[in-house]
Amino acid sequence: MSDNAKMEKGQISIHTENIFPIIKKWLYSEKEIFLRELVSNAVDAIHKLQHINLIEGLQLADEYAIDITVDKDAGTLTIKDNGIGMTGDEVRKYINQVAFSSAEEFVEKFKDLEDKNQIIGHFGLGFYSSFMVADRVEIFTRSYQKDAPAVHWVCQGSTDYSLEECDKEARGTEVVLHLTDDEKEFLEPAHIREILKRFCNFLPVPIRLAGDVVNDRNPLWTRSASEVKDEDYLEFYKKLYPLADDPLFWIHLNIDYPFNLKGVLYFPKLTTEFDVAKSHIKLFCNQVFVSDNCPELIPEFLNPLQGCLDAPDLPLNVSRSYLQNEPQVRKIREVISSRVASKIADLAKGDRESFIPVWDNIHTFVKYGMMRDDKFNDKLKDHLIFRMAGKDAYTTLPEYLERAAEKHADKVFYTNNEAAQSTYLKLFANQGMDVLVLDSLIDSHFIQFLEMKDSKVTFQRVDSDLTENLIEEDSKIQLAGKDERKERSELLRKAFEDSLKVDGLSVRVESFKDDSVPGMVILSEQTRRLQEMTKMMGKGDEDMFGGHTLCLNAKSPVVDTILDLKEQGNDDDAAMLMEQIYDLSMLPHCAFDKDRMAAFLERSNRILCKFGTLG
Repeated sequence: MSDNAKMEKGQISIHTENIFPIIKKWLYSEKEIFLRELVSNAVDAIHKLQHINLIEGLQLADEYAIDITVDKDAGTLTIKDNGIGMTGDEVRKYINQVAFSSAEEFVEKFKDLEDKNQIIGHFGLGFYSSFMVADRVEIFTRSYQKDAPAVHWVCQGSTDYSLEECDKEARGTEVVLHLTDDEKEFLEPAHIREILKRFCNFLPVPIRLAGDVVNDRNPLWTRSASEVKDEDYLEFYKKLYPLADDPLFWIHLNIDYPFNLKGVLYFPKLTTEFDVAKSHIKLFCNQVFVSDNCPELIPEFLNPLQGCLDAPDLPLNVSRSYLQNEPQVRKIREVISSRVASKIADLAKGDRESFIPVWDNIHTFVKYGMMRDDKFNDKLKDHLIFRMAGKDAYTTLPEYLERAAEKHADKVFYTNNEAAQSTYLKLFANQGMDVLVLDSLIDSHFIQFLEMKDSKVTFQRVDSDLTENLIEEDSKIQLAGKDERKERSELLRKAFEDSLKVDGLSVRVESFKDDSVPGMVILSEQTRRLQEMTKMMGKGDEDMFGGHTLCLNAKSPVVDTILDLKEQGNDDDAAMLMEQIYDLSMLPHCAFDKDRMAAFLERSNRILCKFGTLG
């Protein structure tokens, strides 16, 4: 320092002394953020010098870097850069004049703020976050400008400061934090490394701790997608989520209009431990970590997405309220939704066998997204696939409707329980008719959504009615005349209704094309949907079958036997068979209580014993 240099003392221009208690108290729970702020400032200083070097041709040959050192004996943590540095006047301007007005208003506005991290960065407070952990902060800085003297600034955590020239020879800035007794954890290199990995891992300038570079300066999203291989994406994913399985697919974003956005998003393999209600995206601003909880940036139906987004146009200390109200955030959501839809469509149009395991993981979110977002739906409506019952094969809805055009145009048959509805599925299979499997929780809503989008298409569960494709055009009970057939059908109908005496039950007789099924209980699609919706709202009767139809198969030998037994005066055996046919028909629809199941099993044994000895 020159002999005639003088120490300058003064007060930081903030109009109030409340700022330091605010910093120390309000930000205490997230005090690690101070290191992000100081390192970010150091990166900015290097970038400014690089820009000036480019414009003015200074021909600086330095290796730019940020060095972080701890001195346990002195109790100090130092952040040093070789960037642009500051003159004494620049220290007065950028450090001494905290850039906000009406501090009293500020204190009142933010005193009840839930997310205290929102304060950092507002009104030029980034540097002052160092007072969360230090009771004394020093700055040693020398400007890149020729002949500008180095200066030393000191503040003890009040509005008083001192500024004087010093002997620092190297260009750049050193910030020395004298840690308080409560913050000695920041003298542990392992802890500092963990913080740097969390907040500064992808900054573009080398960050050295004890001589080792701790950050990845060229994260995947900064590179062009054309130069990145699949193994690079998988390696980067492992860096972000070391314990996770390989992702299902990924999307590389590189957008510069109408806003800047880069990133790599992954759709993970979902496990029972995966929290689909939580945001999993890491948000960066110019490669500085901002948050890993920004659900506002992602459409709700894409919550499982993982990875990184770098949005340089968003403020470094973006608040939740800002994200909720910023129009650009809505545009980001729309772009992400569009890119994901395009990726899924491309996968679906490719090799179907490869797409099937992906679809099994994502279909619930895709269906929900289609119901919530018209543009998402428009891109995917012809590409979602459905498994076909009884087959190891999948089909799209347009493919299904094209195949079904001659047999049942615009009608889609589906099952939501292959095991329970196996009898019905067998009838469809025997007639060469495909049935879609729609058995997830969202499918009942999704079916109605599809019908709303295309009024020509209707969905019908396999047990909702007997389609004309499953029954003969005319009853074919083996009797001579039409009147006799009609009379015999009426006798069967009345016999079942009189014997069963079930409230709400109606009986009809049809001649199935398949004689292996004696009867089926059917409930119309619309009636069943209404009852299910009513029950879901907590207003329905426990008995979902208040009104239903038992459709008897006139071609079944068992059904035909019943009238023969009655004609022979064997009413007990006839009644036993009628009860058995009804219970067999009801099994796919509802669970039997203990008494009904016991009666069913006992009756089954009696039938086996009685009729097994005949012939």
